Amino acid sequence: MTYHTAPWIYPITSAPIKDGIIAISDNGKIEALLDPASPTFMAPAAAPKKHDGILIPGFINTHCHLELSHLAGKSQTGKTLLPFLVDVVTMREMPQEEINAAIEKWDAYMWEQGIQAVGDICNKLDTAAVKRKSPIRYYSFVEMFDFLQPDRAEASFEGYKTVYEGQSGVMDSNSKSAVPHAPYTVSDPLYELINGLNDGNETVSIHSEETPAEDELFRHGTGGFHDFFKGFGASIEGFKATGKGSIFHAMDKMDPEKRTLFVHNTLTTAEGIRAAKAWGKNGVFFATCPNANLYIENRLPRYDTFIAEGAKVTVGTDSLTSNWQLSILEELRAISKYQSYVPFDTLLQWATINGAEALQFDHELGSLEVGKKPGLLSLAGLEGDTPESFRIGALTRVQRIV
Repeated sequence: MTYHTAPWIYPITSAPIKDGIIAISDNGKIEALLDPASPTFMAPAAAPKKHDGILIPGFINTHCHLELSHLAGKSQTGKTLLPFLVDVVTMREMPQEEINAAIEKWDAYMWEQGIQAVGDICNKLDTAAVKRKSPIRYYSFVEMFDFLQPDRAEASFEGYKTVYEGQSGVMDSNSKSAVPHAPYTVSDPLYELINGLNDGNETVSIHSEETPAEDELFRHGTGGFHDFFKGFGASIEGFKATGKGSIFHAMDKMDPEKRTLFVHNTLTTAEGIRAAKAWGKNGVFFATCPNANLYIENRLPRYDTFIAEGAKVTVGTDSLTSNWQLSILEELRAISKYQSYVPFDTLLQWATINGAEALQFDHELGSLEVGKKPGLLSLAGLEGDTPESFRIGALTRVQRIV
């Protein structure tokens, strides 16, 4: 048993505790949260170790592409999404030993950066071996697409099914599901095959409303996606615009019984948020990857819209093709810099318990509660000195304690 204290403990699901003490067993389970201001407080058996800043649970990264870690710095910033997607497809093939080394390096980096669990997109089996031995808990989203070509659906599905079957699963505390890539890359028959493969209480994800070209395609049937598909030998001349944002198309094709994670949401409106919340029967979450949005398109979602609509927001890093690092702290720093009205405690909730709930790991992760094993981080160098004034700034740093 070890004891830890700091000027403030943030359990996340309850109020911050001034000068609180947390007791953690040797296997990482929280045994007690002690509040010196409580009339029933009893000093612990051993002197607690003192830490700077505040103590919080481990971060949850709900959207990553670990298998693309070897592409760090290969795609230029500010190119917008369609040229970026071409880069991902055409540049990802490299010697396998380089791919493997990058995966191992950045898995270790995420753990050091306080990330306790990751929702990871997989197109291949490259990450499976690392996930089986990693201290990080993974939810593998095996992503499928056929470029809106119904005649390719069966063959695409069979190829990705092999990836699905080879992913780390419940035997090592990880989870997996089959998911569509995006509304603009999945045909109706492939949606049906994906929905049929998921036969439990899975969480699923989909890239959603990330770029104006996507919005133009679904609202008007025009825009850059036509030339994008021609470049890959595909045609979408028969595509019928819906007159609405692409999230409505996704909801029409996906299973409302599945817990659903919409990813990026750069152009998602209040109407779309309300519709998604009403549609999802087992919870709807919205993952934001601010540094990736800035890297690719120099834009961010309007977080005030999500807050006003009571949306459950989570935080992801995306891949090193579209980011400078895989750090949830850096994502929170970006939000604090560019949309500083988002409250500090809201950011922490997005980065911890909301993500744990989205991945269905909240029975163990996401908050400092007795019986959980959520990891323990010290977040120091905050601006301000009280919960009312705390803000993530340039000098804020994270350190893993457990």
